[in-house]
Amino acid sequence: EGLQHTTPEKFFIEACDEGADAVLAIDRVSNEMTLTGKIDIPPSAVTRPICGIMGTVRLVAGMYLIVITRKRNVGSLLGHAVWKAVDFDVISYKKTVLHLSEIQENKTFLSMINNVLMTDGFYFCTDYDLTHTLQRLANTSPDFQEMSLLERADQRFVWNGNLLRELAAQPELHKFALPVVHGFIVMKPCRINGKIFEWILISRRSCFRAGVRYYVRGIDSEGHAANFVETEQIVLYEGAKASFIQTRGSIPFYWSQRPNLKYKPKPVINKTTNHMDGFQRHFDSQFLIYGKQTILNLVNQKGSEKPLEQAFAKMVSGMNNGMLNYVAFDFHKECSHMRWDRLQILVDDVAETQDQYSYFMVNPEGKTVAQQRGLFRSNCMDCLDRTNVIQSLLARRSLQSQLQRMGVLNVGQRVEEQVEFEKIYKNAWADNANACAVQYAGTGALKTDFTRTGKRTRWGLLMDGWNSMIRYYKNNFSDGFRQDSIDLFLGNFAVDESDGPTPLRVQKDWKFLTLPIIMLVAFSMCIVCLLMAGDTWTETLAYVLFWGAASAITATIILFNGQDFVDAPKLVHKEKLD
Repeated sequence: EGLQHTTPEKFFIEACDEGADAVLAIDRVSNEMTLTGKIDIPPSAVTRPICGIMGTVRLVAGMYLIVITRKRNVGSLLGHAVWKAVDFDVISYKKTVLHLSEIQENKTFLSMINNVLMTDGFYFCTDYDLTHTLQRLANTSPDFQEMSLLERADQRFVWNGNLLRELAAQPELHKFALPVVHGFIVMKPCRINGKIFEWILISRRSCFRAGVRYYVRGIDSEGHAANFVETEQIVLYEGAKASFIQTRGSIPFYWSQRPNLKYKPKPVINKTTNHMDGFQRHFDSQFLIYGKQTILNLVNQKGSEKPLEQAFAKMVSGMNNGMLNYVAFDFHKECSHMRWDRLQILVDDVAETQDQYSYFMVNPEGKTVAQQRGLFRSNCMDCLDRTNVIQSLLARRSLQSQLQRMGVLNVGQRVEEQVEFEKIYKNAWADNANACAVQYAGTGALKTDFTRTGKRTRWGLLMDGWNSMIRYYKNNFSDGFRQDSIDLFLGNFAVDESDGPTPLRVQKDWKFLTLPIIMLVAFSMCIVCLLMAGDTWTETLAYVLFWGAASAITATIILFNGQDFVDAPKLVHKEKLD
Protein backbone atom coordinates (compact mmCIF):
# COMPACT_ATOMS: atom_id res chain seq x y z
CA GLU A 1 0.00 0.00 0.00
CA GLY A 2 1.09 3.58 -0.58
CA LEU A 3 -0.23 7.13 -0.49
CA GLN A 4 -0.39 9.69 -3.24
CA HIS A 5 -0.24 13.33 -2.14
CA THR A 6 -1.09 15.89 -4.83
CA THR A 7 -0.37 19.60 -4.97
CA PRO A 8 -0.63 21.84 -8.07
CA GLU A 9 3.17 21.69 -8.45
CA LYS A 10 4.03 18.15 -7.41
CA PHE A 11 2.98 14.54 -6.87
CA PHE A 12 4.35 12.86 -3.73
CA ILE A 13 4.28 9.06 -3.60
CA GLU A 14 4.77 7.59 -0.16
CA ALA A 15 5.54 3.91 0.35
CA CYS A 16 3.84 2.78 3.53
CA ASP A 17 6.48 0.31 4.76
CA GLU A 18 7.37 0.20 8.44
CA GLY A 19 9.97 2.80 9.21
CA ALA A 20 10.30 3.93 5.62
CA ASP A 21 10.67 7.67 5.27
CA ALA A 22 11.42 7.74 1.55
CA VAL A 23 9.00 9.71 -0.60
CA LEU A 24 9.09 9.98 -4.39
CA ALA A 25 8.50 13.55 -5.55
CA ILE A 26 7.49 14.20 -9.15
CA ASP A 27 7.67 17.79 -10.35
CA ARG A 28 4.58 18.41 -12.49
CA VAL A 29 6.23 21.25 -14.39
CA SER A 30 9.81 20.11 -15.01
CA ASN A 31 8.87 16.35 -14.96
CA GLU A 32 11.81 15.75 -12.62
CA MET A 33 11.74 12.83 -10.17
CA THR A 34 13.56 13.06 -6.86
CA LEU A 35 13.73 11.31 -3.51
CA THR A 36 12.57 13.37 -0.50
CA GLY A 37 11.25 12.69 3.00
CA LYS A 38 7.79 12.84 4.53
CA ILE A 39 8.67 16.18 6.05
CA ASP A 40 8.58 17.78 2.58
CA ILE A 41 4.93 16.94 1.90
CA PRO A 42 2.95 20.19 2.32
CA PRO A 43 -0.10 19.88 4.62
CA SER A 44 -2.25 21.37 1.85
CA ALA A 45 -1.68 18.30 -0.35
CA VAL A 46 -4.70 16.18 -1.29
CA THR A 47 -4.05 12.60 -0.12
CA ARG A 48 -5.45 9.28 -1.28
CA PRO A 49 -4.35 5.63 -0.93
CA ILE A 50 -2.86 3.90 -3.98
CA CYS A 51 -1.55 0.36 -4.52
CA GLY A 52 1.53 1.28 -6.54
CA ILE A 53 2.92 3.05 -9.57
CA MET A 54 2.47 1.53 -13.01
CA GLY A 55 4.73 4.19 -14.55
CA THR A 56 4.66 7.37 -16.62
CA VAL A 57 3.92 8.04 -20.28
CA ARG A 58 4.19 11.05 -22.61
CA LEU A 59 1.12 11.92 -24.68
CA VAL A 60 0.31 15.00 -26.79
CA ALA A 61 -0.59 17.02 -23.69
CA GLY A 62 2.66 16.13 -21.93
CA MET A 63 3.45 13.61 -19.20
CA TYR A 64 0.95 11.39 -17.37
CA LEU A 65 1.34 9.37 -14.19
CA ILE A 66 -0.31 5.94 -14.10
CA VAL A 67 -1.13 4.55 -10.65
CA ILE A 68 -2.81 1.33 -9.53
CA THR A 69 -5.82 2.36 -7.44
CA ARG A 70 -7.36 -1.02 -6.62
CA LYS A 71 -5.96 -4.51 -6.21
CA ARG A 72 -7.30 -7.95 -5.38
CA ASN A 73 -5.41 -10.65 -3.52
CA VAL A 74 -4.88 -13.74 -5.68
CA GLY A 75 -3.16 -15.81 -3.02
CA SER A 76 0.20 -16.24 -1.43
CA LEU A 77 3.26 -17.70 -3.18
CA LEU A 78 5.87 -19.04 -0.74
CA GLY A 79 4.67 -16.51 1.82
CA HIS A 80 4.53 -13.55 -0.56
CA ALA A 81 1.17 -11.91 -1.32
CA VAL A 82 0.36 -11.89 -5.05
CA TRP A 83 -1.98 -9.13 -6.26
CA LYS A 84 -4.07 -8.54 -9.32
CA ALA A 85 -4.23 -4.88 -10.39
CA VAL A 86 -7.92 -4.13 -10.87
CA ASP A 87 -8.22 -0.35 -11.32
CA PHE A 88 -5.90 2.34 -12.57
CA ASP A 89 -5.82 6.09 -12.78
CA VAL A 90 -4.04 8.08 -15.48
CA ILE A 91 -3.26 11.59 -14.19
CA SER A 92 -1.97 14.50 -16.23
CA TYR A 93 1.09 16.37 -14.88
CA LYS A 94 0.09 19.82 -16.03
CA LYS A 95 -2.68 21.70 -17.76
CA THR A 96 -1.52 22.32 -21.32
CA VAL A 97 -3.16 24.60 -23.85
CA LEU A 98 -3.86 22.49 -26.94
CA HIS A 99 -5.33 23.14 -30.38
CA LEU A 100 -8.66 21.48 -31.11
CA SER A 101 -7.11 18.78 -33.28
CA GLU A 102 -4.52 18.05 -30.60
CA ILE A 103 -7.20 17.72 -27.93
CA GLN A 104 -8.87 15.04 -30.05
CA GLU A 105 -5.57 13.23 -30.60
CA ASN A 106 -4.70 13.35 -26.93
CA LYS A 107 -8.11 11.87 -26.11
CA THR A 108 -7.46 9.04 -28.55
CA PHE A 109 -4.03 8.32 -27.05
CA LEU A 110 -5.53 8.39 -23.55
CA SER A 111 -8.22 5.92 -24.54
CA MET A 112 -5.46 3.70 -26.01
CA ILE A 113 -3.61 3.61 -22.68
CA ASN A 114 -6.88 2.85 -20.89
CA ASN A 115 -7.70 0.17 -23.45
CA VAL A 116 -4.59 -1.79 -22.42
CA LEU A 117 -5.08 -1.15 -18.70
CA MET A 118 -8.65 -2.46 -18.93
CA THR A 119 -7.52 -5.73 -20.50
CA ASP A 120 -7.82 -8.29 -17.75
CA GLY A 121 -4.70 -9.89 -16.32
CA PHE A 122 -2.13 -7.56 -14.72
CA TYR A 123 -0.41 -8.99 -11.63
CA PHE A 124 2.31 -7.82 -9.25
CA CYS A 125 4.10 -8.74 -6.08
CA THR A 126 5.97 -6.26 -3.89
CA ASP A 127 8.59 -8.65 -2.51
CA TYR A 128 8.91 -11.57 -4.94
CA ASP A 129 9.91 -12.10 -8.57
CA LEU A 130 6.75 -13.04 -10.44
CA THR A 131 8.63 -12.86 -13.75
CA HIS A 132 10.84 -15.87 -12.92
CA THR A 133 10.11 -19.58 -12.64
CA LEU A 134 10.99 -21.46 -9.43
CA GLN A 135 13.91 -23.09 -11.25
CA ARG A 136 15.37 -19.79 -12.47
CA LEU A 137 15.08 -18.36 -8.94
CA ALA A 138 16.80 -21.41 -7.41
CA ASN A 139 19.77 -21.03 -9.75
CA THR A 140 20.60 -17.39 -9.00
CA SER A 141 23.78 -15.91 -7.53
CA PRO A 142 23.86 -14.14 -4.12
CA ASP A 143 24.16 -10.66 -5.71
CA PHE A 144 20.83 -11.34 -7.47
CA GLN A 145 19.06 -10.92 -4.11
CA GLU A 146 20.82 -7.56 -3.63
CA MET A 147 19.28 -6.11 -6.80
CA SER A 148 15.94 -4.30 -6.92
CA LEU A 149 12.91 -6.22 -8.23
CA LEU A 150 13.04 -4.14 -11.40
CA GLU A 151 16.69 -4.93 -12.15
CA ARG A 152 16.43 -8.65 -11.55
CA ALA A 153 13.14 -9.20 -13.38
CA ASP A 154 12.98 -11.18 -16.61
CA GLN A 155 12.54 -8.31 -19.09
CA ARG A 156 10.44 -10.47 -21.40
CA PHE A 157 7.59 -10.40 -18.92
CA VAL A 158 7.70 -6.87 -17.47
CA TRP A 159 4.72 -5.24 -19.14
CA ASN A 160 5.31 -1.80 -17.67
CA GLY A 161 9.03 -1.76 -18.51
CA ASN A 162 8.52 1.12 -20.93
CA LEU A 163 6.35 3.05 -18.45
CA LEU A 164 9.03 2.62 -15.76
CA ARG A 165 11.87 3.97 -17.95
CA GLU A 166 12.09 7.28 -16.10
CA LEU A 167 12.18 5.55 -12.71
CA ALA A 168 14.62 2.90 -13.93
CA ALA A 169 17.15 5.57 -14.88
CA GLN A 170 17.55 6.54 -11.20
CA PRO A 171 18.56 3.54 -9.03
CA GLU A 172 17.60 5.30 -5.79
CA LEU A 173 13.98 5.37 -7.02
CA HIS A 174 13.81 1.66 -7.85
CA LYS A 175 11.91 0.80 -4.67
CA PHE A 176 8.94 2.63 -6.19
CA ALA A 177 9.11 0.68 -9.47
CA LEU A 178 6.90 -2.41 -9.41
CA PRO A 179 7.36 -4.85 -12.29
CA VAL A 180 3.88 -5.87 -13.49
CA VAL A 181 3.28 -9.08 -15.44
CA HIS A 182 0.45 -9.65 -17.91
CA GLY A 183 -1.20 -13.02 -18.25
CA PHE A 184 -3.01 -15.25 -15.80
CA ILE A 185 -2.43 -16.49 -12.24
CA VAL A 186 -4.55 -18.86 -10.18
CA MET A 187 -3.71 -20.34 -6.76
CA LYS A 188 -5.82 -23.04 -5.16
CA PRO A 189 -5.48 -24.97 -1.92
CA CYS A 190 -6.42 -28.55 -2.86
CA ARG A 191 -7.03 -31.77 -0.99
CA ILE A 192 -6.30 -35.34 -2.05
CA ASN A 193 -6.35 -38.23 0.45
CA GLY A 194 -6.88 -35.65 3.20
CA LYS A 195 -3.53 -34.04 2.37
CA ILE A 196 -3.70 -30.33 1.63
CA PHE A 197 -1.35 -28.88 -0.99
CA GLU A 198 -1.19 -25.64 -2.96
CA TRP A 199 -1.70 -25.87 -6.74
CA ILE A 200 -0.66 -22.82 -8.79
CA LEU A 201 -0.81 -21.92 -12.46
CA ILE A 202 1.07 -18.87 -13.78
CA SER A 203 1.02 -17.71 -17.40
CA ARG A 204 3.41 -14.89 -18.31
CA ARG A 205 2.86 -13.07 -21.61
CA SER A 206 5.95 -11.77 -23.37
CA CYS A 207 5.95 -8.04 -24.13
CA PHE A 208 8.27 -8.49 -27.14
CA ARG A 209 6.29 -8.69 -30.39
CA ALA A 210 3.07 -8.30 -28.43
CA GLY A 211 -0.17 -7.48 -30.16
CA VAL A 212 -3.46 -8.74 -31.49
CA ARG A 213 -4.01 -11.91 -33.39
CA TYR A 214 -4.19 -11.02 -37.08
CA TYR A 215 -1.77 -8.10 -37.03
CA VAL A 216 1.02 -9.87 -35.19
CA ARG A 217 2.08 -13.30 -36.40
CA GLY A 218 5.37 -15.19 -36.67
CA ILE A 219 8.58 -13.55 -35.44
CA ASP A 220 10.48 -10.27 -35.73
CA SER A 221 14.11 -9.90 -36.82
CA GLU A 222 15.27 -10.38 -33.21
CA GLY A 223 13.61 -13.79 -33.16
CA HIS A 224 10.82 -12.83 -30.76
CA ALA A 225 7.66 -14.84 -31.46
CA ALA A 226 4.15 -13.38 -31.41
CA ASN A 227 1.77 -14.45 -28.62
CA PHE A 228 4.64 -15.96 -26.66
CA VAL A 229 3.48 -17.18 -23.25
CA GLU A 230 5.42 -19.10 -20.60
CA THR A 231 3.13 -21.23 -18.43
CA GLU A 232 4.36 -22.64 -15.13
CA GLN A 233 2.47 -25.13 -12.97
CA ILE A 234 3.60 -25.19 -9.34
CA VAL A 235 2.83 -27.61 -6.50
CA LEU A 236 3.71 -26.83 -2.88
CA TYR A 237 3.30 -29.45 -0.16
CA GLU A 238 4.79 -29.40 3.36
CA GLY A 239 7.96 -27.60 2.34
CA ALA A 240 8.42 -29.50 -0.93
CA LYS A 241 8.17 -27.52 -4.19
CA ALA A 242 7.69 -28.68 -7.78
CA SER A 243 7.36 -26.76 -11.02
CA PHE A 244 6.72 -27.71 -14.65
CA ILE A 245 7.14 -25.15 -17.46
CA GLN A 246 5.76 -25.07 -21.01
CA THR A 247 5.73 -22.34 -23.64
CA ARG A 248 3.49 -21.37 -26.52
CA GLY A 249 4.35 -19.03 -29.36
CA SER A 250 3.53 -18.28 -32.97
CA ILE A 251 5.16 -20.36 -35.71
CA PRO A 252 8.67 -18.84 -35.64
CA PHE A 253 9.36 -17.53 -39.12
CA TYR A 254 8.13 -14.57 -41.17
CA TRP A 255 4.47 -14.95 -42.07
CA SER A 256 1.38 -12.80 -41.85
CA GLN A 257 -2.39 -13.13 -41.98
CA ARG A 258 -3.75 -9.61 -42.18
CA PRO A 259 -7.52 -9.05 -41.87
CA ASN A 260 -9.32 -8.48 -45.16
CA LEU A 261 -13.01 -9.01 -44.21
CA LYS A 262 -12.82 -12.73 -44.98
CA TYR A 263 -13.75 -15.05 -42.10
CA LYS A 264 -10.31 -16.64 -42.18
CA PRO A 265 -7.68 -14.60 -44.06
CA LYS A 266 -5.16 -16.76 -45.88
CA PRO A 267 -1.79 -17.00 -44.14
CA VAL A 268 1.05 -15.70 -46.30
CA ILE A 269 4.67 -16.80 -45.87
CA ASN A 270 7.12 -14.01 -46.67
CA LYS A 271 8.94 -14.98 -49.89
CA THR A 272 11.70 -12.36 -49.84
CA THR A 273 13.36 -12.77 -46.43
CA ASN A 274 15.82 -15.29 -45.13
CA HIS A 275 13.72 -17.11 -42.53
CA MET A 276 16.60 -19.13 -41.13
CA ASP A 277 18.20 -16.08 -39.47
CA GLY A 278 15.25 -15.22 -37.25
CA PHE A 279 14.36 -18.88 -36.77
CA GLN A 280 17.86 -19.62 -35.50
CA ARG A 281 17.77 -16.58 -33.22
CA HIS A 282 14.46 -17.62 -31.76
CA PHE A 283 15.59 -21.11 -30.86
CA ASP A 284 19.08 -20.15 -29.72
CA SER A 285 17.55 -17.91 -27.07
CA GLN A 286 15.06 -20.66 -26.12
CA PHE A 287 17.88 -23.23 -25.70
CA LEU A 288 19.74 -20.77 -23.51
CA ILE A 289 16.78 -20.21 -21.20
CA TYR A 290 15.10 -23.61 -21.21
CA GLY A 291 17.42 -26.29 -22.61
CA LYS A 292 16.10 -28.81 -25.13
CA GLN A 293 12.88 -28.10 -27.02
CA THR A 294 10.19 -30.31 -28.43
CA ILE A 295 7.90 -28.47 -30.83
CA LEU A 296 4.30 -29.61 -30.85
CA ASN A 297 2.83 -28.21 -34.05
CA LEU A 298 -0.95 -28.69 -33.94
CA VAL A 299 -1.98 -26.95 -37.19
CA ASN A 300 -4.05 -28.57 -39.94
CA GLN A 301 -1.97 -30.54 -42.40
CA LYS A 302 -4.30 -29.63 -45.25
CA GLY A 303 -5.83 -26.42 -46.60
CA SER A 304 -4.41 -22.98 -45.87
CA GLU A 305 -2.46 -24.09 -42.77
CA LYS A 306 -0.57 -26.84 -44.63
CA PRO A 307 2.25 -24.66 -46.10
CA LEU A 308 3.04 -23.41 -42.58
CA GLU A 309 3.39 -26.96 -41.27
CA GLN A 310 5.64 -27.93 -44.19
CA ALA A 311 7.84 -24.85 -43.84
CA PHE A 312 8.21 -25.38 -40.08
CA ALA A 313 9.21 -29.04 -40.51
CA LYS A 314 11.68 -28.07 -43.25
CA MET A 315 13.35 -25.41 -41.12
CA VAL A 316 13.76 -27.69 -38.12
CA SER A 317 15.51 -30.29 -40.26
CA GLY A 318 17.50 -27.48 -41.92
CA MET A 319 18.72 -26.25 -38.55
CA ASN A 320 19.85 -29.80 -37.80
CA ASN A 321 20.28 -29.31 -34.06
CA GLY A 322 20.10 -32.19 -31.59
CA MET A 323 18.49 -29.89 -29.04
CA LEU A 324 15.41 -29.46 -31.25
CA ASN A 325 12.75 -32.06 -31.76
CA TYR A 326 9.69 -31.64 -34.03
CA VAL A 327 6.28 -33.33 -33.64
CA ALA A 328 3.36 -32.49 -35.94
CA PHE A 329 -0.13 -33.51 -34.82
CA ASP A 330 -3.14 -32.50 -36.92
CA PHE A 331 -5.42 -31.64 -34.02
CA HIS A 332 -8.59 -31.05 -36.03
CA LYS A 333 -8.19 -34.18 -38.15
CA GLU A 334 -7.27 -36.46 -35.25
CA CYS A 335 -10.06 -35.14 -33.03
CA SER A 336 -12.75 -34.70 -35.68
CA HIS A 337 -16.31 -35.76 -34.79
CA MET A 338 -15.61 -34.90 -31.16
CA ARG A 339 -13.14 -37.76 -30.77
CA TRP A 340 -11.23 -35.84 -28.11
CA ASP A 341 -9.97 -39.01 -26.47
CA ARG A 342 -7.53 -39.30 -29.36
CA LEU A 343 -5.38 -36.57 -27.82
CA GLN A 344 -4.01 -39.35 -25.63
CA ILE A 345 -2.18 -40.61 -28.75
CA LEU A 346 -0.01 -37.48 -28.75
CA VAL A 347 0.53 -37.52 -24.97
CA ASP A 348 1.67 -41.16 -25.17
CA ASP A 349 3.90 -40.38 -28.16
CA VAL A 350 5.88 -37.75 -26.25
CA ALA A 351 5.74 -39.47 -22.84
CA GLU A 352 9.33 -40.70 -23.06
CA THR A 353 10.57 -37.21 -23.99
CA GLN A 354 8.56 -35.71 -21.14
CA ASP A 355 10.16 -38.11 -18.63
CA GLN A 356 13.58 -37.23 -19.99
CA TYR A 357 12.91 -33.45 -19.68
CA SER A 358 11.57 -34.02 -16.13
CA TYR A 359 10.53 -31.07 -13.93
CA PHE A 360 12.00 -28.93 -11.18
CA MET A 361 11.67 -30.27 -7.65
CA VAL A 362 12.95 -29.37 -4.18
CA ASN A 363 12.43 -31.69 -1.21
CA PRO A 364 11.24 -30.44 2.22
CA GLU A 365 14.89 -30.17 3.36
CA GLY A 366 15.50 -27.62 0.59
CA LYS A 367 17.63 -29.91 -1.58
CA THR A 368 17.03 -29.82 -5.35
CA VAL A 369 16.12 -33.37 -6.39
CA ALA A 370 15.15 -32.71 -10.03
CA GLN A 371 15.75 -30.04 -12.68
CA GLN A 372 13.71 -29.50 -15.83
CA ARG A 373 16.10 -29.98 -18.73
CA GLY A 374 13.87 -29.21 -21.67
CA LEU A 375 10.38 -28.14 -22.54
CA PHE A 376 7.46 -28.47 -24.90
CA ARG A 377 6.81 -25.49 -27.15
CA SER A 378 3.26 -25.86 -28.41
CA ASN A 379 1.64 -23.93 -31.21
CA CYS A 380 -1.43 -23.95 -33.40
CA MET A 381 -2.33 -20.95 -35.59
CA ASP A 382 -3.31 -18.63 -32.74
CA CYS A 383 -1.63 -20.66 -29.95
CA LEU A 384 -4.89 -20.37 -28.04
CA ASP A 385 -7.53 -23.05 -28.16
CA ARG A 386 -5.80 -26.18 -29.43
CA THR A 387 -2.55 -25.31 -27.67
CA ASN A 388 -4.17 -24.89 -24.26
CA VAL A 389 -5.91 -28.27 -24.48
CA ILE A 390 -2.61 -30.06 -25.12
CA GLN A 391 -0.75 -28.10 -22.45
CA SER A 392 -3.29 -29.04 -19.80
CA LEU A 393 -2.83 -32.75 -20.63
CA LEU A 394 0.98 -32.61 -20.46
CA ALA A 395 0.85 -30.64 -17.21
CA ARG A 396 -1.43 -33.26 -15.70
CA ARG A 397 1.00 -36.03 -16.58
CA SER A 398 3.80 -34.10 -14.89
CA LEU A 399 1.58 -33.50 -11.86
CA GLN A 400 0.89 -37.23 -11.55
CA SER A 401 4.58 -37.90 -11.03
CA GLN A 402 5.14 -34.92 -8.69
CA LEU A 403 2.22 -35.76 -6.39
CA GLN A 404 3.38 -39.36 -6.16
CA ARG A 405 6.90 -38.32 -5.24
CA MET A 406 5.62 -35.89 -2.62
CA GLY A 407 3.49 -38.63 -1.10
CA VAL A 408 0.15 -36.96 -1.79
CA LEU A 409 -1.01 -39.68 -4.19
CA ASN A 410 -0.80 -43.30 -3.13
CA VAL A 411 0.63 -46.01 -5.36
CA GLY A 412 -1.76 -46.85 -8.18
CA GLN A 413 -3.86 -43.69 -7.77
CA ARG A 414 -4.44 -41.46 -10.82
CA VAL A 415 -4.84 -37.69 -10.72
CA GLU A 416 -7.81 -37.79 -13.09
CA GLU A 417 -9.73 -40.03 -10.67
CA GLN A 418 -9.63 -37.39 -7.91
CA VAL A 419 -13.04 -35.85 -8.61
CA GLU A 420 -12.76 -32.71 -6.47
CA PHE A 421 -9.28 -31.83 -7.63
CA GLU A 422 -10.00 -32.66 -11.27
CA LYS A 423 -12.81 -30.08 -11.26
CA ILE A 424 -10.51 -27.35 -9.91
CA TYR A 425 -7.77 -28.36 -12.34
CA LYS A 426 -9.93 -28.32 -15.47
CA ASN A 427 -11.62 -25.04 -14.65
CA ALA A 428 -8.33 -23.32 -13.90
CA TRP A 429 -6.85 -24.43 -17.24
CA ALA A 430 -10.00 -23.28 -19.04
CA ASP A 431 -9.73 -19.89 -17.27
CA ASN A 432 -6.11 -19.76 -18.44
CA ALA A 433 -7.22 -20.38 -22.03
CA ASN A 434 -9.79 -17.62 -21.69
CA ALA A 435 -7.37 -15.07 -20.30
CA CYS A 436 -4.80 -15.74 -23.04
CA ALA A 437 -7.50 -15.57 -25.72
CA VAL A 438 -8.97 -12.28 -24.50
CA GLN A 439 -5.48 -10.77 -24.49
CA TYR A 440 -4.60 -11.93 -28.02
CA ALA A 441 -7.85 -12.44 -29.95
CA GLY A 442 -10.14 -10.11 -28.02
CA THR A 443 -12.70 -12.73 -26.90
CA GLY A 444 -12.80 -15.84 -24.75
CA ALA A 445 -11.26 -19.10 -25.89
CA LEU A 446 -13.05 -21.75 -27.91
CA LYS A 447 -13.25 -25.42 -26.87
CA THR A 448 -13.16 -24.57 -23.15
CA ASP A 449 -16.15 -26.85 -22.60
CA PHE A 450 -13.77 -29.74 -23.26
CA THR A 451 -11.12 -28.38 -20.91
CA ARG A 452 -13.72 -27.80 -18.17
CA THR A 453 -15.64 -31.07 -18.42
CA GLY A 454 -13.53 -33.36 -20.57
CA LYS A 455 -16.46 -33.50 -23.00
CA ARG A 456 -17.38 -31.52 -26.09
CA THR A 457 -20.99 -30.34 -25.77
CA ARG A 458 -23.64 -28.89 -28.10
CA TRP A 459 -23.90 -25.82 -25.85
CA GLY A 460 -20.12 -25.48 -26.11
CA LEU A 461 -20.38 -25.48 -29.90
CA LEU A 462 -23.02 -22.75 -29.73
CA MET A 463 -20.87 -20.60 -27.47
CA ASP A 464 -17.93 -21.16 -29.82
CA GLY A 465 -20.07 -19.90 -32.70
CA TRP A 466 -20.97 -16.76 -30.75
CA ASN A 467 -17.34 -16.15 -29.78
CA SER A 468 -16.24 -16.69 -33.39
CA MET A 469 -18.70 -14.03 -34.54
CA ILE A 470 -17.41 -11.51 -32.01
CA ARG A 471 -13.84 -12.42 -32.95
CA TYR A 472 -14.65 -11.74 -36.61
CA TYR A 473 -16.08 -8.31 -35.83
CA LYS A 474 -13.20 -7.32 -33.57
CA ASN A 475 -10.49 -8.64 -35.88
CA ASN A 476 -11.85 -6.58 -38.75
CA PHE A 477 -13.22 -3.44 -37.13
CA SER A 478 -11.54 -2.76 -33.81
CA ASP A 479 -8.21 -4.56 -33.68
CA GLY A 480 -6.21 -1.84 -35.42
CA PHE A 481 -7.02 0.41 -32.48
CA ARG A 482 -6.09 -2.34 -30.03
CA GLN A 483 -2.79 -2.93 -31.80
CA ASP A 484 -2.01 0.78 -31.66
CA SER A 485 -2.87 0.77 -27.94
CA ILE A 486 -0.41 -2.03 -27.21
CA ASP A 487 2.32 -0.38 -29.30
CA LEU A 488 1.88 2.91 -27.46
CA PHE A 489 1.79 1.21 -24.05
CA LEU A 490 4.94 -0.84 -24.68
CA GLY A 491 6.82 2.05 -26.25
CA ASN A 492 7.00 0.70 -29.80
CA PHE A 493 5.55 4.09 -30.66
CA ALA A 494 6.45 7.24 -28.74
CA VAL A 495 4.60 10.54 -28.82
CA ASP A 496 7.12 13.25 -29.70
CA GLU A 497 7.35 16.71 -28.24
CA SER A 498 7.95 18.20 -31.69
CA ASP A 499 4.58 19.43 -32.85
CA GLY A 500 4.27 17.34 -35.98
CA PRO A 501 0.88 15.75 -36.68
CA THR A 502 0.74 12.20 -35.30
CA PRO A 503 -0.09 9.24 -37.58
CA LEU A 504 -3.64 9.33 -36.19
CA ARG A 505 -4.59 12.03 -38.70
CA VAL A 506 -4.39 9.76 -41.73
CA GLN A 507 -7.71 10.13 -43.55
CA LYS A 508 -9.49 7.22 -45.21
CA ASP A 509 -10.05 7.70 -48.95
CA TRP A 510 -13.43 8.20 -50.63
CA LYS A 511 -14.26 4.56 -51.32
CA PHE A 512 -14.10 3.75 -47.63
CA LEU A 513 -17.45 5.48 -47.08
CA THR A 514 -19.10 5.53 -50.47
CA LEU A 515 -18.92 1.83 -51.33
CA PRO A 516 -20.60 0.52 -48.17
CA ILE A 517 -23.31 3.20 -48.53
CA ILE A 518 -23.94 2.22 -52.18
CA MET A 519 -24.09 -1.43 -51.14
CA LEU A 520 -26.62 -0.75 -48.39
CA VAL A 521 -28.82 1.42 -50.65
CA ALA A 522 -28.77 -1.17 -53.44
CA PHE A 523 -29.53 -3.99 -51.00
CA SER A 524 -32.47 -2.13 -49.43
CA MET A 525 -33.82 -1.23 -52.89
CA CYS A 526 -33.61 -4.91 -53.79
CA ILE A 527 -35.70 -5.81 -50.70
CA VAL A 528 -38.15 -2.95 -51.37
CA CYS A 529 -38.68 -4.12 -54.98
CA LEU A 530 -39.34 -7.64 -53.70
CA LEU A 531 -41.97 -6.43 -51.22
CA MET A 532 -43.66 -3.86 -53.50
CA ALA A 533 -44.17 -5.92 -56.63
CA GLY A 534 -44.36 -4.03 -59.95
CA ASP A 535 -47.30 -4.30 -62.43
CA THR A 536 -45.86 -7.45 -63.99
CA TRP A 537 -43.59 -10.07 -62.53
CA THR A 538 -41.03 -9.41 -65.29
CA GLU A 539 -40.83 -5.79 -64.20
CA THR A 540 -40.35 -6.85 -60.57
CA LEU A 541 -37.70 -9.36 -61.62
CA ALA A 542 -35.85 -6.72 -63.65
CA TYR A 543 -35.76 -4.33 -60.66
CA VAL A 544 -34.70 -7.04 -58.25
CA LEU A 545 -31.97 -8.25 -60.61
CA PHE A 546 -30.71 -4.72 -61.20
CA TRP A 547 -30.48 -3.77 -57.52
CA GLY A 548 -29.33 -7.26 -56.57
CA ALA A 549 -26.52 -7.07 -59.12
CA ALA A 550 -25.59 -3.57 -57.90
CA SER A 551 -25.29 -4.73 -54.29
CA ALA A 552 -23.43 -7.92 -55.29
CA ILE A 553 -20.91 -5.97 -57.39
CA THR A 554 -20.19 -3.42 -54.65
CA ALA A 555 -19.92 -6.24 -52.09
CA THR A 556 -17.38 -7.96 -54.35
CA ILE A 557 -15.36 -4.75 -54.75
CA ILE A 558 -15.40 -4.26 -50.98
CA LEU A 559 -14.24 -7.83 -50.34
CA PHE A 560 -11.59 -7.54 -53.06
CA ASN A 561 -10.24 -4.41 -51.37
CA GLY A 562 -10.84 -5.90 -47.93
CA GLN A 563 -7.56 -4.61 -46.53
CA ASP A 564 -8.66 -1.00 -47.09
CA PHE A 565 -11.90 -1.43 -45.16
CA VAL A 566 -10.64 -3.04 -41.99
CA ASP A 567 -9.50 -1.06 -38.97
CA ALA A 568 -5.72 -1.22 -39.49
CA PRO A 569 -3.04 -0.08 -37.03
CA LYS A 570 -1.78 3.46 -37.66
CA LEU A 571 1.15 3.89 -35.27
CA VAL A 572 3.65 1.14 -36.11
CA HIS A 573 3.72 -0.43 -39.54
CA LYS A 574 4.66 -3.94 -38.55
CA GLU A 575 4.57 -5.32 -42.09
CA LYS A 576 7.28 -2.84 -43.09
CA LEU A 577 9.37 -3.88 -40.09
CA ASP A 578 8.89 -7.58 -40.75
